[in-house]
Amino acid sequence: MDIESLAPILADHPVLKGLEPAHLELIVGCASNARFNPGEFIFRAGQEANHFYIVRSGRVSIETFAPQRGAITIETVGDGELLGWSWLIPPFEWHFDARALNLTRAIALDARCLRGKCDQDTALGYELLKRFSQVMEQRLEATRLQLLDLYVNT
Repeated sequence: MDIESLAPILADHPVLKGLEPAHLELIVGCASNARFNPGEFIFRAGQEANHFYIVRSGRVSIETFAPQRGAITIETVGDGELLGWSWLIPPFEWHFDARALNLTRAIALDARCLRGKCDQDTALGYELLKRFSQVMEQRLEATRLQLLDLYVNT
């Protein structure tokens, strides 16, 4: 699928819906298709966060590692959901692991490309920060609930 065909998909995504056409065009210029096999890590905690993803199909486990327990799933994301927000906040490093649970197809957005465009167009950067803040809040709430569940059931 070429970049032009990614434009309508991105324009219709809830996080990007309603963006000014010029801003959407800038984002599309940073987009490409990605595919991950079952069990494949998409990113690991501590690695540089140079991409984020819109999952088109499949399921991805967002995990953290606990020495006594191993991998703990914080949340599972699937079709249409956003994966990754660490690309937006310095030092641009992943805080969790993300692993494909089955064949996963996604739109990968090059974070370096997009950060550069946000630096040049601060209105775009501010708009993305507002939109991704909502995703961050949802992920932090999921993490809190998961930790509560771990402590209650320990």
